[in-house]
Amino acid sequence: MRRLWPTTVRARATVGASVVVAAALALASFALLGLLEANLIRNAENDARRQAETVAQLASAGKLGRVRPPARGIDFVQVVGADGRVLFASPNLAGAPAFPPPGPGAPGTRFHTWRVRPVDGEYRQRVVQVVTQTPDGMATVYAGASLRDADAADDTTTAALVIGMPLLLATVALVTWRVTGHALRPVEEIRAEVAEISDRGLHRRVPVPATHDEVARLAETMNATLDRLEASGIRQRQFIADASHELRSPITVLRTQLEVALAVQDPELWPELISGALEDIERLQHLTADLLLLARIDAAQPVAAAPLDLTALVREVVEGRLGDRVPVRLRLEPDVEVTAGALWLGRIVTNLVDNAQRYADARVDVTLRTTGHPTRPGTAVLEVVDDGPGIPTADRERIFERFTRLDDSRSRDHGGAGLGLAIARDLSTHHGGTLTAEGGAGGAGGARLVLRLPTSPRP
Repeated sequence: MRRLWPTTVRARATVGASVVVAAALALASFALLGLLEANLIRNAENDARRQAETVAQLASAGKLGRVRPPARGIDFVQVVGADGRVLFASPNLAGAPAFPPPGPGAPGTRFHTWRVRPVDGEYRQRVVQVVTQTPDGMATVYAGASLRDADAADDTTTAALVIGMPLLLATVALVTWRVTGHALRPVEEIRAEVAEISDRGLHRRVPVPATHDEVARLAETMNATLDRLEASGIRQRQFIADASHELRSPITVLRTQLEVALAVQDPELWPELISGALEDIERLQHLTADLLLLARIDAAQPVAAAPLDLTALVREVVEGRLGDRVPVRLRLEPDVEVTAGALWLGRIVTNLVDNAQRYADARVDVTLRTTGHPTRPGTAVLEVVDDGPGIPTADRERIFERFTRLDDSRSRDHGGAGLGLAIARDLSTHHGGTLTAEGGAGGAGGARLVLRLPTSPRP
């Protein structure tokens, strides 16, 4: 059965439309034929009834001799007495036997309608019987109307349907095939273009038809997806290039120090050389850990999120720091709860405080507050403010790019590899929050980094 079913959308649409139209035409044809025949038979019955009533009135008055010839459309008239004797008959029934008597009944007029085979000629008749009281007793009047018009109409309509239905079905199938093919042509063009796109050809785009319909929206969505893939590829290549550059410098320095230590035979210089090598190894470890974390974030690995007391987490991270160059002042709203991963959220707080302490002159302020209704989900706002040189307005987005250093004060010797804020923003987005750089309060200098996370509803 599956082999007989068409495999293309175009063929399935054509077959489906043809089957539906064929079924509709068949039902409409049967209904049309039924209504047409019922209407014509009803007209014939009305003619026969009027003729029978006219003859019955004459018979009841004892004036059968005054019966006129049958009206147009009436094939015959016959009056039969209660004893089965024919009292009157139209010329075409002269000498014909009487119709079966109606049986006993009360005096009056009764109508009985039935269909009989042709009495005279090749057409069917519709016969109406009227029972009436005459001076000589009960009599039954039979009047038969020809159904030649109904038979002719049935034959003509049937022939027209037999010829017209296949032609109409063929027209529907042809139009559906052509229209579906025209509608699907842009889809085939999109498919062919996508099939040609490789990992080195992400700059290519699929054609967008000027129809402004579902296919056009599909092409636009496909191009938007290709835009994201191309941007992701560019970002990945840039990330690899930047990572290679960042790793090359400490590796080169480390190699140099080890070569010097190997060449110098003075044991008194070895502790200094080994200490420098250890510093570069530690730097390599931090850089490698940051790169691995960024790789995990880019892979969109799910966060093991759970209800978390953000107030306690911030306090624990800040109070657990030892040997900070600049003290940190805390102003924390109590019992601020969010749904997040404790490890990754702690990394965000650590990176923000590290960045603030790196460039602060004498003070770092960490403030935690909430916005919104206390019993409904709101927003937890964590602000980390330092009194350092600040961040120019034009660079407040660029600092969140990977391996970004704005100037000499934020150089490799002064700080890290330029990944701290990038990691913090990516982790914030991964938790459904935002991280932005804003101006100092009241126009004051210094950097102001603001983390916003959705809070958990309180019971």
